[in-house]
Amino acid sequence: MPGDLPAVGSFVAADYVVFALMLLVSAAVGVYYAWVDRSQGSTGDFLMGGRSLTAVPVSLSLTAGFMSAITVLASPAEVYRYGAVFGLVGLSYIFTVVVTSEIFLPVFYRLAITSTYEYLELRFNRATRLMGTVLFIVQTVLYTGIVIYAPALALNQVTGMDLWGAVVSTGIVCTFYCTLGGLKAVVWTDVFQVGVMLAGFMAVIIRSVLLQGGIGPIIQHSQQGGRLNLWDFDMNPLRRHTFWTLTVGGTFVWVSVYGINQAQVQRYLSCKTITHARMALYLNLIGLWVVLVCSVISGLCLYSVYKSCDPWTTGQVTALDQLMPYLVMDILRSYPGVPGLFVAAAYSGSLSTVSSSINALTAVTVEDLIRPHIDLSEKHLSWASKGLSLLYGALCIAMAAIASLMGGVLQAAITIFGIIGGPLLGLFTLGILFPFANSKGAVLGLLSGLVVALWVGIGAQIYPPPAAMSRPLDLSTAGCNFSTGFSNWSSTYHFTTVCEADSSFQTFLFRPVLADSWYSVSYMYFSPIGTLTALTVGVVVSLLSGTRNPSSELEVAGRTRNFDLTKNEARKMGNTNLAFSDVELDLTKGHVTT
Repeated sequence: MPGDLPAVGSFVAADYVVFALMLLVSAAVGVYYAWVDRSQGSTGDFLMGGRSLTAVPVSLSLTAGFMSAITVLASPAEVYRYGAVFGLVGLSYIFTVVVTSEIFLPVFYRLAITSTYEYLELRFNRATRLMGTVLFIVQTVLYTGIVIYAPALALNQVTGMDLWGAVVSTGIVCTFYCTLGGLKAVVWTDVFQVGVMLAGFMAVIIRSVLLQGGIGPIIQHSQQGGRLNLWDFDMNPLRRHTFWTLTVGGTFVWVSVYGINQAQVQRYLSCKTITHARMALYLNLIGLWVVLVCSVISGLCLYSVYKSCDPWTTGQVTALDQLMPYLVMDILRSYPGVPGLFVAAAYSGSLSTVSSSINALTAVTVEDLIRPHIDLSEKHLSWASKGLSLLYGALCIAMAAIASLMGGVLQAAITIFGIIGGPLLGLFTLGILFPFANSKGAVLGLLSGLVVALWVGIGAQIYPPPAAMSRPLDLSTAGCNFSTGFSNWSSTYHFTTVCEADSSFQTFLFRPVLADSWYSVSYMYFSPIGTLTALTVGVVVSLLSGTRNPSSELEVAGRTRNFDLTKNEARKMGNTNLAFSDVELDLTKGHVTT
């Protein structure tokens, strides 16, 4: 750190105690369910919780699953840098839950599948299933690397703990309880961790309100600093965040998470009835809103405290994602144990997501790659599941190294879901909503969507959009009264001006023609681009290559898993399974015979 910057607090014994308690409780849940379910050795018990869970714990687990350390650390920093407009993504949650509940949930639940990619073989063929499985594994490992790396940043900033020591410890703890306890341990640990995350947010908000003299001054400071930019209806797709990018783009992103992502689908498929599964989704909507509101208010508090002396500009932090832990150690250092609570909150968010991802990766590997090809007993499959949990835990820790090179964790996470999740969403939507679609259209649609999404996503990484489109807000150092050793921070630093000048220079010298159009599309639109490309190509190819005839019936009564696919040629890699038709699943029913 340059010069003689003022130091913030550091961890004391009480903070370590609070943090250690969170780890112990999380690990204890895994030990508990390993002991309780020791006599149940089937993969269904380990991967799906015996399909016996109820709505409330599953809803909290759904909230925790992707409201990770990225939410705790990156969302407030996003509001600090770009304004509260990010809060409009909450509107997309409504559309996401409705679409998931009414379109995707009935199909997956009535098939009683463990892996969502089993559906692709039932609907199309094995080649499509394997492609979907491989893409999911790549997506999830990359994303999990990010959520392991994010809390490690927090620990590194506030405690001085070695960054990679924190990365490894995160992976080891969640791999431990996930391997021991399976999905039940994941769900009930998530319930505990949601409470810790909210407690961490509330500690920051309450202390900031007291410090600033009430919520009124915080709102006033945010208004004066341009942070209350909520209603921006500019339809320009190049703008980073507007009403349209956040609601339309956000809906595609989150439907790809809740509608088809194994980590989320696996949770509500573990409910004992479809009614409980639907209730879990709608209760989860409330949880998503609560966490989003807390993160936006925390971002406004962050700006109010540092409106006159930005820690990022002055070098007190090296990344925007470190601002929240810096604030915690700055304003809560006189309250032993509270900084430990916040770091535990960030760490809890990471553990909940990583454990869910490991459990989902294990499920798709067992169901899609092992069970169809290797004849193993349920006991041996259960042991294989535990071994895979260990393997994927180690792999996700290794992928955190890549996350350290991807810049801001929030945008990196949504970019990954857009580039890979978008085409996968298009593939599943093609199968469910277009009865005439065939396997040729499915494969070519998926590949086309992936290529186009990769094209725009990689281009955006190489040629970032100009500041005129991303519109970062001004940061000031006018109130700083310390020296960095290089200069005295006593004047306003207009970051946007510097960025705009730098962007203009790059545009003139280096940027290709597509850089300020195609590559500058908002990262929130990566998912719609991939989805719509996959859908369009899939529909056109299916129509040109001959449609399928869903005339024969597939009986899906109760929760049976005994599908006879051999006589329908689904064992071949290139033929559409003519025996399966989504329209034969009565989606109007609200329950399943058990």
